[in-house]
Amino acid sequence: MAGAVELDVAGRTVRLSNPDKIYYPERGFTKLDVAQYYLAVADGVLRGLRDRPTTLQRFPDGVAGEFFYQKRAPKGLPDWLPTARIAFPSSRFADEICPTEPAAVLWAANLGCLTFHPWPVRRADTNHPDELRIDLDPQPGTGFAQAVRAAYELRELLEEHGLRGWPKTSGGRGVHVYVPLEPRWTFTQARRALIALGRELERRMPERITVAWWKEQRGEKIFVDYNQMARDRTIASPYSLRAQPRATVSTPLSWEELAQAEPEDFDLRTVPARFAELGDVHAEMELYAYGLEPLLELAERQAADSGGGDLPYPPDHPKMPGEPPRVQPSRARRRD
Repeated sequence: MAGAVELDVAGRTVRLSNPDKIYYPERGFTKLDVAQYYLAVADGVLRGLRDRPTTLQRFPDGVAGEFFYQKRAPKGLPDWLPTARIAFPSSRFADEICPTEPAAVLWAANLGCLTFHPWPVRRADTNHPDELRIDLDPQPGTGFAQAVRAAYELRELLEEHGLRGWPKTSGGRGVHVYVPLEPRWTFTQARRALIALGRELERRMPERITVAWWKEQRGEKIFVDYNQMARDRTIASPYSLRAQPRATVSTPLSWEELAQAEPEDFDLRTVPARFAELGDVHAEMELYAYGLEPLLELAERQAADSGGGDLPYPPDHPKMPGEPPRVQPSRARRRD
């Protein structure tokens, strides 16, 4: 195996150890290939990570080996890479890295980080999300085409409420849609707004979309994962590589492109050429910031019309006021 190489990253030198180590066996992509990929899309990936507390999904031996999520800043952190203190639902704290320049991305890639999971907040204010992240998650029996159909219905719904969304592939079968926010909302408010969106989508497409938290209730539908806006929940950043055999990328798209897209079209080899030609197609998202008032008003109307209250939180969250019983329905029936 070759020795270390040094990469010039916007004026900083980043050391890359074991550059020939295989990270994607199916296609033979190496650690150096991963680093060169992130160099090619540095401006795009940094747009999604800049100043955000970021969890690193690390694969020290590539996608065929074990992986882990690094929430706390790793040892040996460069003095030029800032951190921010974030609070977990348990009330414990951690200092997470907050990339501010491309070298931070390459430094993390040297640690075996393939996928970056940024919080929807900035380090200056870690309690108020500035992005509403909508995860359209295909359940068994559905796939990317059904998620795309749900995304277009979501687009129309957002526009009805004066909001604009930016879609990207998840790198798997799903679709992510981001709405930039004014950072004056709590995680609880953002989650409530997302529940309202999901319920309205479910009302409009009851055979295709669900907000049911329990898998046994979802059926062959697209799940609007409202708990992605719960504190300490993250999704893969724009331009992150995914741990798929084909080295797919979570890729920002225009709404016009989405209808014809396939997840496998966007990978470690194809995305750099696309980026060189088109740049970051979501770059303008940073020019917008919306309020949640229309969606919170929708939530109020839903509660008044049908009694729609809160929905279950993830299991690692403390019990929240107004939350329904956190018990799988089939188990609750057996207890009764």
